[in-house]
Amino acid sequence: MRQLREILRLRGSGILSQRAIARSLGISVGSVCACVLRAERAGLSWPLPEGLDDEELARRLHPRPDVSAASRPRPDWASVHQELKRPGVTLLLLWIEHLEAHPDGYRYSQFCERYRRWARALNPTMRQRHRAGEKIFVDFSGKKPDVADQRTGEVRQVELFVGVLGASSYVYAEACESQELVHWIAAHVRMLDFFGGSSRILVPDNLKDAITRPCRYEATAHRTYEELAEHYGAVVIPARVRRPRDKAKVEAAVLLVQRWILARLRNRTFFSLAELNQAIAELLADLNRRPMKVVGVSRRALFDQLDRPALLALPSTRYEMFTWTRPRTVNIDYHVEVEKNYYSVSYTLIHQTVEARFTATTVELFHQSRRIASHARLTGRGHHATLPEHMPASHRAHAEWTPSRILRWAAQTGPFARALANQILDERRHPEQGFRSCLGLLRLERPYGSDRLEAACERALALRSPRYQTVKNILVTERDRLPLPVDEPAAVLPEHENVRGATFYTQQEIEC
Repeated sequence: MRQLREILRLRGSGILSQRAIARSLGISVGSVCACVLRAERAGLSWPLPEGLDDEELARRLHPRPDVSAASRPRPDWASVHQELKRPGVTLLLLWIEHLEAHPDGYRYSQFCERYRRWARALNPTMRQRHRAGEKIFVDFSGKKPDVADQRTGEVRQVELFVGVLGASSYVYAEACESQELVHWIAAHVRMLDFFGGSSRILVPDNLKDAITRPCRYEATAHRTYEELAEHYGAVVIPARVRRPRDKAKVEAAVLLVQRWILARLRNRTFFSLAELNQAIAELLADLNRRPMKVVGVSRRALFDQLDRPALLALPSTRYEMFTWTRPRTVNIDYHVEVEKNYYSVSYTLIHQTVEARFTATTVELFHQSRRIASHARLTGRGHHATLPEHMPASHRAHAEWTPSRILRWAAQTGPFARALANQILDERRHPEQGFRSCLGLLRLERPYGSDRLEAACERALALRSPRYQTVKNILVTERDRLPLPVDEPAAVLPEHENVRGATFYTQQEIEC
């Protein structure tokens, strides 16, 4: 504009020719001629009218065709903006549909230009193109709600989890105990139940427990978080480190939740998470029903229109959280330590590296991404869970011996063999101390037969010597073939005056 004014000033002074003006300003002679010609047509001469600004000068020198904006039907740009969030919808398609309804409407270039001019006036988070059902943004709020202990009155802070759908800005919020992985995963499960479906992409912040290796190019999510996403048909794409605009949707949603939920609960006291979450749910419904200023419709209406039909259907079962351990080596006793207890794998995997994942009830062990064992989770510390099929044959045979099994085997020989084995076990401080004696006893059946062993056990019981060595000596010396000694009845003393009896001494004490 400054050059236009300078051309008109120099030309109006009459001192310089148009060629000299062009040389002094460093422009072409044609540009000077065109500017002078346009000024003459517009009736402008130097000095210019007072108060004529640059915009008005440009309008007079370069007048546009006299087409009134009111003469063309104006599209509903808010509706155009929302339609662009639907899969496959483009500005060209929307312009064609607009032209079908209004043949005298804007041409394509003006349609696009006016839409972009309208969109630039929106909040930056609204300018992003979000496809329906494509992304859910999640984060924790910096401002935290409080929960009081009903007995002591102690107040503690809890976390506020917020999730938002990209296309409709439909918000979910809940309070949870902490930012630990177990609460992070549980909040996701409840959020997806609230939405009634899953998006294709989950966009979290670089939470320490959820993203194990933050990286601008190849971020690595925790394996449990990836399993959650896989269960619901989604993938995890975390925002870049220190790039809040990557998740501007949830940043705005967090601010809304702080203003329209936390601020309204500031004067209330809650004594449990359940009570706090009930209050949050009531205000959350009100927040989602409130019309948005720019778009003019509520988040709930946009959710029903855009995101709900595009979300992936939820699986038939809810995700059950698994916690993965770091890879560890199988010990020489073919057991792996998980949460201070020990679980068996096949003895052929000794010194191999395995991974474990566990829930509140189950422990699963994996080798090279293949599940090799599953155990019920043990409580306490230092306990062992061992499956027989994981043991070598020799260990399995030893482990199969129990007091009841030994007694059942002895009973197959006969009642006296069982009775003798039972006495051997009862006399030991711990039953396992008698296992080897019983095994040796029962193996005497091989060389001597069950009948002779039963007779030898009967004689050992009669001798009140329940020992493996006693039974073996009886069989070696063949005393089991001899008849058992008959117990003779005890002799009865005859009555005699010299036999005083037991009462004599009692009477003597009384007389004394």
